[in-house]
Amino acid sequence: MTLKETLQSDLKDAMKARDQVASGTLRMTLAAIKTAEVAGDTAKELTDDEALKVVTKEAKKRREAAEAYDGAGRQELADQERAELVVLEKYLPAQLSDADLDQMVAEAVVESGATNMGGMGKVMQLLQPKIAGRADGGKVAAAVKRALS
Repeated sequence: MTLKETLQSDLKDAMKARDQVASGTLRMTLAAIKTAEVAGDTAKELTDDEALKVVTKEAKKRREAAEAYDGAGRQELADQERAELVVLEKYLPAQLSDADLDQMVAEAVVESGATNMGGMGKVMQLLQPKIAGRADGGKVAAAVKRALS
């Protein structure tokens, strides 16, 4: 079963259970996947990896929106965004711990031969395929900066 099929099946289950948060979140995610499928010159079915990138992007939107609402003092809206994030996290791979991330960064630094901040691009290029969806890009960049400084 593909990720998209899993999302569609879970949407049906959420609708039957009258779970408004889950059904609304899954509808928005499936709409984002459909948009990605028809973007570009020709329509195509997304692979699981491509669909996972869309789900990751949607989760990041929820995380950032919750932080923005917290900053604006809108706790009820921040809570809604976090509830949607919980639904999306079920479809994401397990997140890397800080120790695991630091270890992967150290290995990538050695592999790339980078010795200063000028080599950050090489290190990030090596890390991206290994980390794919298991850590936030900003968190990875911060870890690389710490390792190179």
